[in-house]
Amino acid sequence: MAGVSRPGKVTSPPMMQATALEIAPAAPNDVPLLLALIRELAIYEKLADQAVATEASVRNALFAVRPAAEAVIARVGGEVAGFALYFHNFSTFLGKHGLYLEDLFVRPAFRGHAVGTRLLAHLARLALQRDCGRFEWAVLDWNAPAREFYEALGAEANAAWIGYRISGDALRRLAALADGEERPR
Repeated sequence: MAGVSRPGKVTSPPMMQATALEIAPAAPNDVPLLLALIRELAIYEKLADQAVATEASVRNALFAVRPAAEAVIARVGGEVAGFALYFHNFSTFLGKHGLYLEDLFVRPAFRGHAVGTRLLAHLARLALQRDCGRFEWAVLDWNAPAREFYEALGAEANAAWIGYRISGDALRRLAALADGEERPR
């Protein structure tokens, strides 16, 4: 995807601009399409076994009275090229909300045509319009093409922070502590 022009300097290769690229907010009737894109992303990330979202859960997350997230879909010449799913987080230090990109996926046939760049630029503009203090996301450590792509756009890896996640039985055990149960040893 991106090449290295000199040590420490990542540059973008020449890209064909996506002709007739449209980026629009997802609508409720896009839920089956979004679910298909989420599954394509999960396969690419080697996490297909973790993709358990359903049409109902995606619909509820994006289109409930109080949505948990938002999504945009990129289309090139009317054909679905990719999507981005994002939500607001909050920085106590900045005293402002931020925009967090949960997932960005461009279908293989559309890679190298500026679709990913335009999706990120769309969200960057949205973050500025919404007075966000930052725009951030995470990327799998093995995904060198994505990391090079993001760095070519000026994004920097934040090695000072280590992400943590708790789920399943560990989440249930932690939640039980809210009732004053003793910590498991």
